[in-house]
Amino acid sequence: MPSEPEVGVLELSFTTSDLAHTRFAISPLWEVMASVRRLKDSADNALYRPWVEQVRPRLSASGLDWRLLSELLPDPPRTIPVFIAPPPSVPEPDLDLELTVLRATSAERVRSGLAGLGTPSSTRLDALRTDPETGLAELAGIIEAYWELALAPYWPRMLTLLRGDALHRARLLAEGGAQRLLNDLDPAITWTSDSLQVPHRQASGIKELGGRGLLLVPSVFVWPRVYSITSPNWQPTVRYPPRGIATLWERTATRTPEALAAVLGRSRALLLTELHAPASTTDLARRTGLTAGGVSQQLTALRAAGLVSPHRTGRYVLYARTELAEALLQACDD
Repeated sequence: MPSEPEVGVLELSFTTSDLAHTRFAISPLWEVMASVRRLKDSADNALYRPWVEQVRPRLSASGLDWRLLSELLPDPPRTIPVFIAPPPSVPEPDLDLELTVLRATSAERVRSGLAGLGTPSSTRLDALRTDPETGLAELAGIIEAYWELALAPYWPRMLTLLRGDALHRARLLAEGGAQRLLNDLDPAITWTSDSLQVPHRQASGIKELGGRGLLLVPSVFVWPRVYSITSPNWQPTVRYPPRGIATLWERTATRTPEALAAVLGRSRALLLTELHAPASTTDLARRTGLTAGGVSQQLTALRAAGLVSPHRTGRYVLYARTELAEALLQACDD
């Protein structure tokens, strides 16, 4: 087994301008890339096992050829080409916007990024290097298909967690300033005087942010690591695990909030709380004791109310909670 690269310390040096331009963003495209790493890393999946066990068979049954996507993410961890998931320019882009940026990447940046992979080439990587425009279009199509199978059904719950972390950090900034915010990002990250010390497998020493500020991106699939970008072509970025990541994939006993049942009816409230992970009509019927027909009828009503959404994976349709449902359940728990 290849040994893990030694971890150094990268010191990000701030000026007043850098603090003023520090911001948060969420990146669906980065979550695609980080989740692929989880599927490839069989030795480090304990926290993500419920997701992995659902997604691996789904990808296999779909027949999707995602080898190009996999080959762009080397294992063990090395430099990941920035162009495949560049830092977002807006706080909360959707996947379509990020894929538009990906497709527009210059041939020079693609070839430069591939040169830094440090892994053996393949026919797929060679084709991307030879004809970046065609290769990027193919890569974007693979990502879209992968997203629908592996992440779209889980995205509302993931997004709730990521937004919640950003709001928590904003409160820390209001309460204790930039020092409080930056010192609380992750145990591996330390704020000292006017610099942020970040673990890094490929770089060490002092890096001036140059007035561009720091982009902070909470990421579901990076735990227990921290990833950073200091390329001059993009805003310096740190991707870190959000608070509550350990509970995201937990399988716990379902408790239907009484207030929710009073508004929606007990059956619909039960189905909504059971959808802690995407599930089919048959699976929900088995778990709740309702008939398949009854489950289908109640899901139709919940869908009309904007509380669940269907996601087709091959011959099956999985239902997942929407952002509205996640907010509703969170309010009932408060």
